[in-house]
Amino acid sequence: MNPPRRAREPSFTPAQFRAALGMFATGVTIVTARAADGRCVGLTANSFNSVSLAPPLVLWSLARTAGSMPAFSRGSHYAVHILAAGQHALAERFASKAVVDRFEGVPWHAGEHDVPLIDGAAAVFECFNRSQYVEGDHVIFVGEVERCRVDADATPLIFHGGRYFTELPLTSADTFGHR
Repeated sequence: MNPPRRAREPSFTPAQFRAALGMFATGVTIVTARAADGRCVGLTANSFNSVSLAPPLVLWSLARTAGSMPAFSRGSHYAVHILAAGQHALAERFASKAVVDRFEGVPWHAGEHDVPLIDGAAAVFECFNRSQYVEGDHVIFVGEVERCRVDADATPLIFHGGRYFTELPLTSADTFGHR
């Protein structure tokens, strides 16, 4: 039997889909790059994931209509910053369309390929822009990690249900079957 060539029409509204996606807790990242004119560009993204250990690959996605799309799609390198709990205001700043210069007043330094690296992140991945895949209304970027660093003492920033959180350790009473 041949599998169907196309998915059925969704049985839910876009609002229901967004609410369901909001049930998945994610880390919070800021992805940065340099535009062709040298400007620093960056945005908050929670669509980050690991792909492979050998070679070291990560992925994230960006709306096809994003103003920063040319910088990311044409640039050779970008950086993914996993935000620390204390960087909640940075996450909101880099997510806001109202902020003209997202880097104004933000401590950062240039990485090996002149990509802006934001200070204080829990982890940073400096990536070669290996491949891109257009899917639906987004482009999936796969980056080959050339450099990474981690602050082992950092507490990560978490996003769930439209709100920011920090990690909360579970006690033995919270484990499966013991409620």
